[in-house]
Amino acid sequence: MATETTHGRREGPVLEEEFEHVPVPEDRRKSLVSVAAVWFGFPMILTNALFGGIYVAFLGFWTGVLAMLVGNVVLSIYVGMLSYRAGSTGRSFALQAQQTFGRYGYVVVSGFLATLVIGWFAFQTGLTGQTLQTSFGANAFLMTLIAGVLYIAVTFVGIRALAILGWVSAPLFVVLAALAIFLVTRENGLGGVFSYTPEPGVAGAAGALTFGAVVSVTIAGFVDSGTMTADFTRWSKNGRQGALAAFFAFPVANMISMLVGGVIVAAGASGDPTTAGGDFLPILADGGPVLAVVAVLFVFINLGSVCTHCLYNGAVGWSYITGGKMRLLTVVLGVIGVVAALAGIWSLFLNWLNLLGVLVPPLGAIIIMDQLVLRRETVDDTLVSWRPTAFFSWAFAAGVALLVNSQAPRLSVAVVGIAVAIATYTAATLLAGRRREPEAALSRDAT
Repeated sequence: MATETTHGRREGPVLEEEFEHVPVPEDRRKSLVSVAAVWFGFPMILTNALFGGIYVAFLGFWTGVLAMLVGNVVLSIYVGMLSYRAGSTGRSFALQAQQTFGRYGYVVVSGFLATLVIGWFAFQTGLTGQTLQTSFGANAFLMTLIAGVLYIAVTFVGIRALAILGWVSAPLFVVLAALAIFLVTRENGLGGVFSYTPEPGVAGAAGALTFGAVVSVTIAGFVDSGTMTADFTRWSKNGRQGALAAFFAFPVANMISMLVGGVIVAAGASGDPTTAGGDFLPILADGGPVLAVVAVLFVFINLGSVCTHCLYNGAVGWSYITGGKMRLLTVVLGVIGVVAALAGIWSLFLNWLNLLGVLVPPLGAIIIMDQLVLRRETVDDTLVSWRPTAFFSWAFAAGVALLVNSQAPRLSVAVVGIAVAIATYTAATLLAGRRREPEAALSRDAT
């Protein structure tokens, strides 16, 4: 039976109010366990294991692990601070961006990221069908269609469904990953894993990953939804719980999933370490019919975790921009993403998505500096149409990051973008403040 909420909206036993247009009221916030589950299940995915294995293939085990750890520490601080702000205010990313980029300026920022994550939704949905075809010989088109419908349905339910999915997906990943590691190391143990070094010619090959590149890719892998973390952590009871919920994702879940892939490669269980990386699904597929069935369900649940989160980010962002409902936008954007996946163009997205990811870290850095450091006492009361200092800082930092990406890819492009954004926005804000002081003094004198 539907019940009347304290905010004038009717709510059923499954579908609850998502507060896509206003901050989440304090009496509707969720427990730390619930919000942490949303973030915990997001990065603990098979794709991360694949990439973790590739990193180890190019850098060796311990150097690869260190690069992953550095990237995760940066993500932890970055997402944690944005989550602290979200938990303190209850605002979604669109509302958060509005404070820093302006009442109209936020549309550029929020629209950019809300579209970018839909690209990731299409990519991962298409990857679901491709993975099932490669590992089990299933029909990729049919599997992609089934996956897309399921992912849209889960996202339609809302934040509650994302938490439930997180509690199912993450433990299932841990159990199956541990089983895969056991199967590949039961004869020789882990001794050879820890001493693994790249194959001759791999580390120095053209296009080989460097330490800085791995740090950047680790950050870029989740910096899109990480910047939009407020869509998830606005449900936290306070800022401290928001930051703690994000900690379960970075470094904990993200590092575990990457480390699993690294162990698979270092144990010699990957057919092609530099491309297939630490994908442990073939190991499970060869473990007998029962394990194969579990593995198929695992693919849907595991990749469904990242797909539903990306779709939720996109739906919440575009619902605020358009004034529409989150659930309506979930269906519309989900259908667009599924069509892209079924058409096969999802495979063309990866390079573009990674390139656009270079532009994202400066955005979060500017919001952090603006709302937690430089203007924390006045930001809630000053909502102008556009904030040129924020846009100038984003453009300059993104330009430097793109330059570094093309001219010095050995460096960590994401870290460079964050550092330049912090320095530029700080200087621009202080300079703008000094210019306003004489105007304020003249106004007082005139009065």
